Amino acid sequence: MGSAAARALAAREALLAHPRHLVLAALVGGLLAGPHAAAPVVVLLALAAAGLAGRPVPAALAALALLAGALGAHARLTALDRTQLPPLLGTTATARVVLLEQPRPVRFGRTALARLDQRGGERLLLRIGQDVAWPPAPTGAIVQVRGRLHALGPFERHYARRGAHAALTLDAAVATGARRGGLAGLVDGIRTRAERALSAGLPPAQAALLRGMTLGQDEALDARTREEFRAASLAHVLAASGQNVALLLALALPLLAWAGAGLRGRLLGGIALIALYVPLAGAGPSIQRAGAMGAATTVAALAGRPASRWYALLLAAAATLALNPRASGDPGWQLSFAAVVAIALLAPTTRRALLARRVPAPVADATAMSLAATLGTAPLLAWHFHQLSLVGVPANLLAAPAIAPITWLGMLAGALGQLSPALAAPLNGLDAYLLAYVGWVAHVAAGVPHASLSW
Repeated sequence: MGSAAARALAAREALLAHPRHLVLAALVGGLLAGPHAAAPVVVLLALAAAGLAGRPVPAALAALALLAGALGAHARLTALDRTQLPPLLGTTATARVVLLEQPRPVRFGRTALARLDQRGGERLLLRIGQDVAWPPAPTGAIVQVRGRLHALGPFERHYARRGAHAALTLDAAVATGARRGGLAGLVDGIRTRAERALSAGLPPAQAALLRGMTLGQDEALDARTREEFRAASLAHVLAASGQNVALLLALALPLLAWAGAGLRGRLLGGIALIALYVPLAGAGPSIQRAGAMGAATTVAALAGRPASRWYALLLAAAATLALNPRASGDPGWQLSFAAVVAIALLAPTTRRALLARRVPAPVADATAMSLAATLGTAPLLAWHFHQLSLVGVPANLLAAPAIAPITWLGMLAGALGQLSPALAAPLNGLDAYLLAYVGWVAHVAAGVPHASLSW
């Protein structure tokens, strides 16, 4: 008991020594509580934040930050929930929509998130049945659709967190040949050229895997591959996350230095690449978190200040929640933050213990990070997906040597593909062997008896 009290006191002293961390944490607390807690509870939380701060000025700032976060979350949700669609539910509608993602396979067809090209640009879920001919339309394309409007079903609530106000069960869909313009349209063009480049010279299955590992696009993966990666606890490599952002910076910064860019030029270039990569990779909660943390760390380096992982993590939470206060309910958001926190808390101790037993440093690093991330995310994986992998650590250790080369070659192929897909083919040829290896690891690990437990 005394040890626990000493640790709690040490944690409080650390917070008091960094009041900006406390104020930012209070803001995040307000953004988290705003959509769920009643006003009296928010006030009590603000008083608790003030009590934790202790000194008058930090106490007042912490309380105000928490209240501001809660009020800001309410205001943002009011704006996100504004809709003109409820009176039209149950009717047949014809509309032009902007496709925001590629259709994903579900049990009885496919679903995709789209935005109306009129009526204020509201978002809705497209239900694409197996009997509906869906045109080959890239992300950002404008499609003419006809169908019946419905409220979102109980298993479609995750689309509500992404801003969808209704579901349109399609009867027909026709590509118009038009695409959205502006900055989003420019990013769409870059993404389309990158997708073509990542498919050059590869079989469809390997091309889908490479797009998943480079751009976080797993829609084209077959059900068996997706299930094997999930059972082997390798599904995280198919989603754009912090690892992708770190690998992007690890690739880009030396290349910028080789090109003659100074420190400021390299860091500004890194921030620009992060700002481009986040929407290219779908701008999901996990990549938003990774982008915000990467940008915060890079800005700290640009300012000549030591980077704080905890402050960057709080900044990422504040940024993603300010953009969408419902993001905290997304499994990807939760898993992303849980993995970072677990690595920060558990990996250093595990690494030191392994090094003390004369484990080679690269193996100790990979083992410590894999074990920490696995332990940190296991409860959430069991809760959301009712599955717990027992082969995650060895599978991740076996796959780890190939992950960075695959991603780097994929990023270079996507960049060269802006000029011509043919330029990417040699890089994809090298990647094919690594992709085959990672696929083999997932297949073998998933085939181990009791590789995963139903929870």
